[in-house]
Amino acid sequence: MVEHEVKPLQQPTDGTLLRRGRSMATSWIRELALLPIIILIVIVGAFVNPAFLTADNFINVAQQSAALGAVVVAETLILLTGKFDLSLQSTYGLAPMVGAWLIVSKDSQGLGTNWPPLLGIAIVLLIGLVIGTLNGILVIKLGFNAFIFTLAMLILLAGIQVGIVGGRTIYRLPAAYIYLGSEYVLGIPVSVWITGAIFLVSALFLRYHRIGRAIYAIGGNTEAARAAGIQVDRIRIGVFIVGSLLAALAGLMTAGQVVAVTANQGNNLIFSVFAAAVIGGISLDGGRGRIVGALTGVILLALVTNILILSQIQTFWIDAANGLIILIALGIARLIGTESA
Repeated sequence: MVEHEVKPLQQPTDGTLLRRGRSMATSWIRELALLPIIILIVIVGAFVNPAFLTADNFINVAQQSAALGAVVVAETLILLTGKFDLSLQSTYGLAPMVGAWLIVSKDSQGLGTNWPPLLGIAIVLLIGLVIGTLNGILVIKLGFNAFIFTLAMLILLAGIQVGIVGGRTIYRLPAAYIYLGSEYVLGIPVSVWITGAIFLVSALFLRYHRIGRAIYAIGGNTEAARAAGIQVDRIRIGVFIVGSLLAALAGLMTAGQVVAVTANQGNNLIFSVFAAAVIGGISLDGGRGRIVGALTGVILLALVTNILILSQIQTFWIDAANGLIILIALGIARLIGTESA
């Protein structure tokens, strides 16, 4: 009878525990880096205008930033795989424009086909699906440069958005079509509930689902991910599709908030999207960053914008403020080591 030596379980060394502790601490710093700034902004806002700290104002801020938040999640998923999609801005505008165009009468600047509102909503999501699939296949399978191709798509789709209505605004939208952006549940806008669910599901998916973990692996080291058997191309195409669907849904939220679809809906949106993602710790190189960080980026931009509006600052200064915030965030990221040289 041969006796086998039973080896005791190897315990982590002090050095290993120390490295794990440092890694966890760094992770928390990255996640919560914006919280002190957000708290400071809230304090400043309270002094700027007494209306800032009211429940109505915070609900209004949440509603105004809900659509932006959905698109930020969309772009974050794509960025984590090491790619990006500039055309989300135009999907956000074109998809609800086409849906509205097909369901309203000619005297409301529609085509006059008067399709049912639910069919119009289905068209919105279908357009998002088609654009995302096209972007994903051409960028991932055919190797088009993501920046150049999605920039070209942004310009093309924006031109179509303006052209189909001759630069006019579509209005008198049916109640079902504007539901997501105009209705409230328990005193909170439906759009806020939906965006909150999008953030929560995305965070849980990335943390616990195997495909979510694969997204980080792909963005961190694409070739190593392939060697590990991960379906890199399929997952990357999938996040392009999901991203476009979320952008189309966000555009529907905005249409509901203003009860119309303008020919310029979405203009300059992509700058705010990248601003929120970058200051929230999402790496443009892929593989680093979390949904919680992206959420804090959205909150920060929303609060800054709200304070500037309450202060009656002219709107073009808001863009300047967003740019300054990005520069500050990049400096902080370099100091805490979240961005490589």
